[in-house]
Order: sequence, then C-alpha cells, then structure tokens
Amino acid sequence: MPLERLTITPLDATGRPQAGRRVKVRYNPEEFTVSKDNAFAVQGVPGLGSPIVQFVSGNQRTLEIELFFDTYDNEQLPKTDVRTETGQVAAFMELDSDLHAPPVVEVAMAAWSFRGVLTRASQRYILFMPDGTPVRARMSCTFIEYVDQEQAARAANLQTADYSKQHVVAGDETLSSIAARLYGDAAKWRPIALANGLADPREIAPGDALHVPALPYVNPVTWEVEE
Repeated sequence: MPLERLTITPLDATGRPQAGRRVKVRYNPEEFTVSKDNAFAVQGVPGLGSPIVQFVSGNQRTLEIELFFDTYDNEQLPKTDVRTETGQVAAFMELDSDLHAPPVVEVAMAAWSFRGVLTRASQRYILFMPDGTPVRARMSCTFIEYVDQEQAARAANLQTADYSKQHVVAGDETLSSIAARLYGDAAKWRPIALANGLADPREIAPGDALHVPALPYVNPVTWEVEE
C-alpha cells in the first residue's frame, strides 16, 4: 500500500482545518528533520569556580523539510509553470485577513503530523522550458511548532523553585506564605523581597504584582547567592 501523500492544511482561529485550502504535494519528501533546543542562562558569580547555569525556557520544535515539485515528467499533465504549485505553499507565509497573521498549519503524512507556522520558504528552480518557464523545483521549508500557551502552562510544573514567575498578592498573603506556596519553604522569602526592592517584607498589599525569581537567586548588589 503506497504511503499517503504529504499535506499542508491551514487552520482557522479555532484550530479547525480549512480543507478548501489544503495543499497535497505530488511527491513525498525523502526525509525531514525535527529538532528542539532549550535556552539556559549562564551567570558568573565572583568566588565560585564555575558559573551558575539556570534553565530559562524550552523552545519549540522545528521542522525542516525539502519538497520536490515537477510539472514536466508526467506526460498526462500539461507542462505548466511549477510556481503555481510552490506558490500554494509559500502563501502560508502571507497574512490571513481573518487572523491578521500567517495561519497555523498542520503538516501531515499518514499517521505523522506537525502543527506549526511556516517561517521560511526557499524555492530553487532546476528545470526550465525553452521559453524560460520553470517546470521543476525544490523548496526548503522551515516550520516552528505552534504551542497553545495555556496548554503549555498547564503541562509544565510552574510551581517549582527553578521557574521564574509573576504573582499577584491576594488577601492576607505575606512574603513567607508566598515563598511557602511557590518555593515550598516559607523561610525563602528573601529572594522575593530582593527581586522586588522591598526593604520591609511587610510592604505588600493585595493586588501588588510581584516578580518571584527562580532559585538559586544571585543578589545583584552583593552577589550573594540565595538558595
């Protein structure tokens, strides 16, 4: 049974496929590459033999794929300008009038799929008709994974001490109670006070927005490390 042909389908604002704009390529790619990397911050601290390496965030996966287009070899089809086919893919980089941004697309082949945005499309024409019309092309595409931010926040454990976050003071909360909730230790209120310039830890009120730094926290004035 032959492998299903690769398709690229734009999604509307609700995430539903716009089947009328689906692109089905004639030739499946020979290979594709999916990669992912993480971002880390390196902070040198005087007196320490090595810097503190702190996780900042994970980056989205990236899909790199080369597509092949040919309107010349098939004798049953007219030898048309191949740009009519490559242009359908490149169009996913244009602004969608309803979304006010390029659409999120789903790249799928058989049971495999990747949801993201097309960030780069490079077209290379490699065969021409006598009048100069291109009839064969290779197209290198780069897609960056689209991740719903609410789902990503729920999937991550954002209540750990190694994740910087914002917190809005509620009710009768104190720095100690906030530290207990977010760090798991009420005694670790000092990094929150230092990060927000609070000389008196009692100087907070309901509605105040506090930056809760990741631990370990380096005091930018004294360079002391708060664990």
